[in-house]
Amino acid sequence: MSQKPSSIAVNKKARHLYELSDFLEAGIALTGPEVKSIRAGKVNFIDSYVDFRQGEAWLRSLHVAPYSNAGYAPQEPDRPRRLLLHAREIARLAAAVEQKGLTVVPVRLYLRHGKIKVEIALGRGKKLHDHRDSLKRRAEERDMARELS
Repeated sequence: MSQKPSSIAVNKKARHLYELSDFLEAGIALTGPEVKSIRAGKVNFIDSYVDFRQGEAWLRSLHVAPYSNAGYAPQEPDRPRRLLLHAREIARLAAAVEQKGLTVVPVRLYLRHGKIKVEIALGRGKKLHDHRDSLKRRAEERDMARELS
């Protein structure tokens, strides 16, 4: 029996700012209080991206609010978090970022089998006319749906 992953948080801005392709699931290295805070939905994707250093993938600028019942250990809300990916996946994404000028952005956080996973995607920045096209297409789809119902 497969368990459907339940979304914790979705990065809506990523779909607005980037044309997304090559979606990939990655684990994320977290501390205990961070897990509790993420399960409570206290996470913010603003300006977060994936950075590649020394053969590792790091999730930068993901804001996880400090857990209120964490105890004495101080928590850094914007610290870089290591992504758990295979070496060949990291190499493929890093090559795409260097050669094609793409960006790797987190799209959503979700639970799968009790573990917190992050869905990342390669993104190419949209230009102003691309934004206008997507807004126009969305308005047309909305109008057609309204006429059908």
